[in-house]
Amino acid sequence: MPNPQPKKGLFQFYLHNLVWVGLSIVAIILDQWTKWIASTSLNYADPVPVLPFLNWTLLHNYGAAFSFLSDAGGWQRYFFTSLAGLVSVIFVFWLMRMPKNVKVLPLAVALILGGAIGNLIDRVSLGYVVDFIHVFYNNSHFPAFNIADSAITLGTILLLIDTFFLEKRRIQAAEKQHD
Repeated sequence: MPNPQPKKGLFQFYLHNLVWVGLSIVAIILDQWTKWIASTSLNYADPVPVLPFLNWTLLHNYGAAFSFLSDAGGWQRYFFTSLAGLVSVIFVFWLMRMPKNVKVLPLAVALILGGAIGNLIDRVSLGYVVDFIHVFYNNSHFPAFNIADSAITLGTILLLIDTFFLEKRRIQAAEKQHD
């Protein structure tokens, strides 16, 4: 008698997850659009006040988060491009295999994926990432960032929430179904 369970192979994708891929695409488009606006409207390193704690300041980041390794001599561009490309492929596979009842985890993965690809596009096409959101308080300045960085950060927070709080509930619910 054939097994009624669907196959769970590496390429078993679920069409309902195209919504999450769509969210990643929205994040990429929003990121690239705002970077284009910043690049065409702002003068490099010239702050434009928005709020008492926020400026639009066009900056180019040749490194990773918070300009990590920005002075490393150029090899970091290829390293971060390769890393982002590899992680993006893995995340697409992971995202497309999510069960329908899970909501926070695919949201987190979709945001991280969209942000990673948004910054990857900059690295490949420009050799640096465009940053323009500059938050500060008095003389304390947070490193400039962009929409992709915001998506990655929010996605990471949601991933941590899912990992530390929601995964345990999913495991307990699955155990109750098998009892």
